[in-house]
Formats: sequence, structure tokens, C-alpha cells
Amino acid sequence: MTVHQELDHALERLEATLKAADLWSASRPPASAFDSQQPFCVDTMELPQWLRYVFIARLSALVEAEGALPANCEVAPAAEVYFKQSGVRASNLLLLVKAIEEVDRVINEAD
Repeated sequence: MTVHQELDHALERLEATLKAADLWSASRPPASAFDSQQPFCVDTMELPQWLRYVFIARLSALVEAEGALPANCEVAPAAEVYFKQSGVRASNLLLLVKAIEEVDRVINEAD
């Protein structure tokens, strides 16, 4: 399996996990929200919006184009803090963090 295929599977698992936790239905942010210069667009989006409309969307585009992946990815620690503070159920929190850790791992181990 290529790294792009592995990343595609990890992104599909993350999407399914967000849906199961009822966090996929986040509304699309306005176009101006995508112009944020802050990490994770924290000033313009909620994390579930960023995951869906930025993180997954951009990585999926790289997978489809078989483009170069980022050199480093460390989203899981920030997501864990966000989901804990948001009161996400513990079982969902664990599954969400594990799914994001898998995406991080695939990218960080890519050659």
C-alpha cells in the first residue's frame, strides 16, 4: 500500500469517527474564515469545521493528486485539548484522538 493509499484510509476513518461523534455536520464557514493566519484557523472556525473543511479537504486533495505530503503533522495534541474542553464524551474523545493520531503518524512516517 502506498503512503497516499494509507493516508486516504486514515482520512476515511477520521471522517467516519467525526460522523459517529456527530461532529461532521459542522456548517461550512464563510469564505473569509479560510484566510485566517492562525494555527487551525482558531480565530475563525471551530475545530470540527477546520478538520472537515481544511484538514481533511486539503489532505484528500493531496492524496488524489499524489502530491507531496507535509513534512510534519501534529494535530492530535491540539485536538485532544479542544475536545476535552468542549465536553466531548470520553469514548468519542478517545476515538477522535486515535483517528487523528493515525493521520499524523502516516504523514510523519512518510518518506
